[in-house]
Amino acid sequence: MYRRIRRNRLRYRKPRFDNRVSSKKNGWLAPSIQHKLDSHIRFIEYLKKILPITNVVIEVANFDTHKLKNPDINGKEYQQGEQQDFWNVREYVLYRDNYTCQLCGKKNTVLEVHHIGYWKQDRTNRPGNLITLCTKCHSPSNHKEGGKLYGMEPVQKPLKEATFMSTIRWKLVNRLMCDHTYGYITKFQRVSLGLEKTHYNDAFCIAGGSNQWRSKPIYFEQIRRNNRSLERFYDAKYVDIRDNSIKSGQELFCGRRTRNKNLNGENLHKYRGSKISNGRRNIRRQRYAYQPKDIVIFDGKKYIVQGIQNKGEYIKLMGMSKPVKTDLVKPYMFRKGFSVVYNCNSSPTYRSGRILAEK
Repeated sequence: MYRRIRRNRLRYRKPRFDNRVSSKKNGWLAPSIQHKLDSHIRFIEYLKKILPITNVVIEVANFDTHKLKNPDINGKEYQQGEQQDFWNVREYVLYRDNYTCQLCGKKNTVLEVHHIGYWKQDRTNRPGNLITLCTKCHSPSNHKEGGKLYGMEPVQKPLKEATFMSTIRWKLVNRLMCDHTYGYITKFQRVSLGLEKTHYNDAFCIAGGSNQWRSKPIYFEQIRRNNRSLERFYDAKYVDIRDNSIKSGQELFCGRRTRNKNLNGENLHKYRGSKISNGRRNIRRQRYAYQPKDIVIFDGKKYIVQGIQNKGEYIKLMGMSKPVKTDLVKPYMFRKGFSVVYNCNSSPTYRSGRILAEK
């Protein structure tokens, strides 16, 4: 109901070459790449407002993504990708994995293709994100947290960062009108100083550092202020009579995974004991003043917001067992745009990735 109007307003036109935006505007970038480029520039301008920065130096590089996968590639092999002579991606993945389940090692069974990054919403169909599994291993219980498929990482990491750098390197330098350097120079200086490979150590070497006093790195992340998800589903909870543990209805399912194939497994409905909670669909009809991970003040102390309850009347704070009335808290810092990743009750907490600056 909430999305129907938007879907009906779409209009389509024939795909003609002259309708391409890239042919109309010189230097046009895809919206996702343009957003990343603008975010880098906006963050650099933000740092200039709070730090006495007089010069900016950017490390640029042009990556050959084919050679990153296959160092021996040459000539016409650039036009013959890894999926040459295969009908589709699925056929290539099955052939690459030798028609064998990569968890249990079974061969003579029905095989399926699984998205490795499914647990973190990565549903891309690149071969590095796909793996061959049998129907027994490709089960709902293995997809959930604690299962064999949860937390799995692809062997070949995605090369979108390298592609992004190759696309915007000179656009970034020209817009900032700054100096630039190259990776081999940075590596030589870092090895000479005996520093490990990190983003902030590279930044220290790019800035000409040698033996200066250094502070701890600060981690930033860019987030959206409002969650655009309108609907969320909560599964029912049951007591598993086998071990008296609480499990979701998806784990104790009927065993049927597909309607058009006879691949039914064991019917686990018989292990459902008493129902702990009913399944429900939550549809968000309004936005609240506070969002998760915002920082508020309550009784003179800072707390991190965990969630909103009772249609905004109560607020759940981390570290407190009971929710408090929303009117009793005051906002301290909203988590939006560029925000520092830290814990307000202790020393800064650093997470891997998204290292953008060193104070």
